[in-house]
Amino acid sequence: MVLALTARFGNDRLNTFPENPEKDSTGLPMEIVSPNLGSQNLPKNKDNESSVDRDIFSLIMKCDSAARLFPATELYNETWMMRLVLDWFSNHKVKKHPLLFSKNCRWFSEGLIPSPFLARYRGDPLAETWTHADGVIGHFEVGEGGRADVCLRDSAKHLVCVEAKMYSRLSAGVKNASDYNQAARYVACMAELINRAQCELGVMKALGLYVLAPKSQVDADVFGKKMTRGHIEATVKRRVDQYGGEKNSWFQEWFLPTLEKMDLQILTWESILDDITKADEKSGGAMQKFYEKSLAYNGPNGRRT
Repeated sequence: MVLALTARFGNDRLNTFPENPEKDSTGLPMEIVSPNLGSQNLPKNKDNESSVDRDIFSLIMKCDSAARLFPATELYNETWMMRLVLDWFSNHKVKKHPLLFSKNCRWFSEGLIPSPFLARYRGDPLAETWTHADGVIGHFEVGEGGRADVCLRDSAKHLVCVEAKMYSRLSAGVKNASDYNQAARYVACMAELINRAQCELGVMKALGLYVLAPKSQVDADVFGKKMTRGHIEATVKRRVDQYGGEKNSWFQEWFLPTLEKMDLQILTWESILDDITKADEKSGGAMQKFYEKSLAYNGPNGRRT
């Protein structure tokens, strides 16, 4: 059956890796053949030779098959699901959607946002490091070269952070503050990001923290308490109190106004995919299949292969 289906593809609908394969002693091409995936194909190499980009693409295509060379969870996971979603929203407008991009917005994954509780000196017993943000949407710049530090533009009016989940919970705390959970840390770091840029909160058109998770997790109220305004304020206040008054000014002038203006929501992957499908059925259908594989590989009883 596989051979019969493959035979239905004409030569113009097939890709080979490498593009111009060598031949073996019998004259047969030594190649890997796959269906032409249209816009998903990588550009042809000008020198008609196999490139590193094509090699990477070939490896990725195998990850959900018996020929896989690394676990499928390297691709089918919440991070890549979020990247697909953010990239789609960066190119499409869905009115009043939390993930709507305003003019001149960009997105970045695995960006570093500064903590107000960075080390004051070597061996600081209260210190923590910068926070990794699964996704950032807004008016910002990213560090040069391989750096991933995020810096708001002076005229920034949009800052949204996204935390992507499948079946994991928000982290409970950091080394030097066991109850300083992930939601509180996000808001504190966003307030510090705004502080460093000296942005006026009054002109911010979009300021939010969104957790993206499966509907089953949201219905089970896995994230609810930690994402409430009162819980976040109390958690950060305890962290500030550790500093004996040193951070009180920052708390009053930057954290509380940021928290007051911030939109806090838990969004289900299912609802997001529904919104995408209504606007773009083809993309929505493709992302739905990717999501189903991500659930299968990462669920409590997932294949994890």
